[in-house]
Amino acid sequence: MLATILRKPGDIRCEEVADPKILRPTDAIIKLSASCICGSDLWPYRGLQPVNGPQHMGHEYCGIVVEVGAEVRYVRPEQFVVGSFCLSDNTCPHCRFGFQSSCEQREFMSGAQAPYARVPLADGTLVATFEVPPAELVPDLLAVSDVLGTGWYAADAAEVREG
Repeated sequence: MLATILRKPGDIRCEEVADPKILRPTDAIIKLSASCICGSDLWPYRGLQPVNGPQHMGHEYCGIVVEVGAEVRYVRPEQFVVGSFCLSDNTCPHCRFGFQSSCEQREFMSGAQAPYARVPLADGTLVATFEVPPAELVPDLLAVSDVLGTGWYAADAAEVREG
């Protein structure tokens, strides 16, 4: 499949890569319905973060689950899901307290600029909708994968209150 790869600052290419596979029993594979570029994707592109070899791009995403690992319990094939840029198990003390970005197993998503993506820690990372949304709603749901969570965290940390 084709995926977006950052080779070095200023050098992004669409390249052939292997299809994602289940590597751990907590993984899911999703067919991406939508993904987008985040401002933080531009840091390595502009040379503001090191690029140590080719990097898969993309961490804002939503799509349809096509396969799950043996230990995935809360998402299943054919569900529409929105994924977080911060992969978390949602079971450790940090996650249970609401700080998934401090998960003891935390990883960061990449590779969502492709037709399919592997999502580690699927049960803690993917949120399923009640039904597959109409196409016109998908862009709105895409914003939930990063922008909404980042905004909520910032507002909560700043103790923003009504008024």
